[in-house]
Amino acid sequence: MTKIAIITGSTRPGRINLGVAEWVLEQAKQRGGAEYELVDIADYDLPVLDEGMPAAYGQYEKAHTQKWAEKIAEFDGFIFITGEYNHSVPPALANAITYLNREWANKAAGIVGYGSVMGVRAVEHLRGILSELQVAHVQKQGLFSLFTDFENFSTFKPTELQAASVEPMFEQLLAWTKAMQSVRSEAAIAA
Repeated sequence: MTKIAIITGSTRPGRINLGVAEWVLEQAKQRGGAEYELVDIADYDLPVLDEGMPAAYGQYEKAHTQKWAEKIAEFDGFIFITGEYNHSVPPALANAITYLNREWANKAAGIVGYGSVMGVRAVEHLRGILSELQVAHVQKQGLFSLFTDFENFSTFKPTELQAASVEPMFEQLLAWTKAMQSVRSEAAIAA
């Protein structure tokens, strides 16, 4: 069974990111096609990157990195939930992604963004990060506005129009996740 992680993008207290991730998980479960799991980066207590070797070497020394690597290695694809901070991705998300390398490679990803301008700048920055790690990110994305999709800027209640934005992302992600399985097989043979 294809496994897709829905990865939170924030660790701060009072975050709205978790509510968006939980909503995306419910949408995913309703549609099926894969096994979905919420992976909350807050559960991994990752400090600012503290590994001595670059992630590309895969020589993880710290227990928190090893635990994080084992979890991410379980999945065939990802949905990243990102808010927009200073026109970019939340620092906790960038840090969590940076800890690993091969665990991300040759897998597919979808992105759900939110913010004052629907998180589009964060989504674009995340695309650059994922490209460097050889993650095939799909073109369609979920986009939500702090002004219309959150009650009192805190409780996620998407409008019908914006809620529908995740459906094309799911369609593309499922197809690409399955296709990337053969890419990983070819890469394993070549290695």
